[in-house]
Amino acid sequence: MNITNLLGVLTVGISLAVSPASAETRVTYKSAKSTSSYFQMAVQLAEAMKAASKGEIILTIEESQGSVQNVLEAPRRGGNYVFTAPPVLVRLAGAGKAMFEGKENPAFKDIRALFPIPSLTMHFVVRADSGVTDFDQLSGKSILLGKGSFGAKEGAKYLDLFGLQDNVMQVDAELNNAVPALKNEQIDGFVTAGSFPAPNVIEAAASLDVTVLSLTDEQIAKTKRTRLEIPAGTYKGQDEPIVTTSLPVVAYATTEMDNKTAFELTRTYWRNKKAMAKDAPWWDGVDESFLENIDGEIHPGAVRYYKSVGWIK
Repeated sequence: MNITNLLGVLTVGISLAVSPASAETRVTYKSAKSTSSYFQMAVQLAEAMKAASKGEIILTIEESQGSVQNVLEAPRRGGNYVFTAPPVLVRLAGAGKAMFEGKENPAFKDIRALFPIPSLTMHFVVRADSGVTDFDQLSGKSILLGKGSFGAKEGAKYLDLFGLQDNVMQVDAELNNAVPALKNEQIDGFVTAGSFPAPNVIEAAASLDVTVLSLTDEQIAKTKRTRLEIPAGTYKGQDEPIVTTSLPVVAYATTEMDNKTAFELTRTYWRNKKAMAKDAPWWDGVDESFLENIDGEIHPGAVRYYKSVGWIK
């Protein structure tokens, strides 16, 4: 074989070797702290994407310190950056308000939604033998709010809004102490926020009789949060739906992501959500109605998928 033919063979060999890699799309998925349920969701999503795409879509999961950080990084992370955040933060970033004041960036307006994921859902859990069945009856009771979390801040806000700030003993302890403290009758209840069904609420309901309080429509209006119903039977002993509030959470990209990638990510997510729910029921808490929670523009690639299934016109 002469040198020309040898070079030809090598060129073909190299082309064949790299062709599978060229079809691979690598996406950075910025989620939450590694100890959170949202990080677990990210891991599940990465596994589902890889399996469903036969290795053509690879999600690399990055831990974050919160949604604000996720949004702040969006302008400089390139086309294949996906992050999770409540829609309200994206709106505030675009307007340069609140925590984004002084950090304005015109690229914030290039953020586009892909798909909703399980919402941060408020749970007010009390011992059934406390006799508490509504918020007015929390007066004189001890409630563990946790430290520094969204649920702790939101729970304290609700007690203030409902005129209970000075009538409820707020226990300052870590949320992971809530269930043992409830079982040992050291507290009357606790507040937690996360996707439902929430693991600590499942644990509490399995250990003793508990009541998860519902909010009235008037109370929900005061919170200015999104109304959400937790279906009956979600937790042991729960015979009726729980009416509560939630903070929607959405997976976002930017206009730098190409339409094909956005389409494939969105399609793969929805097609595999039911399968993911077999391992983690919180995925069952999301359906197409959650598209209404998206505040802002949806990526054109995702729009293409939603039009193909008739969810948007």
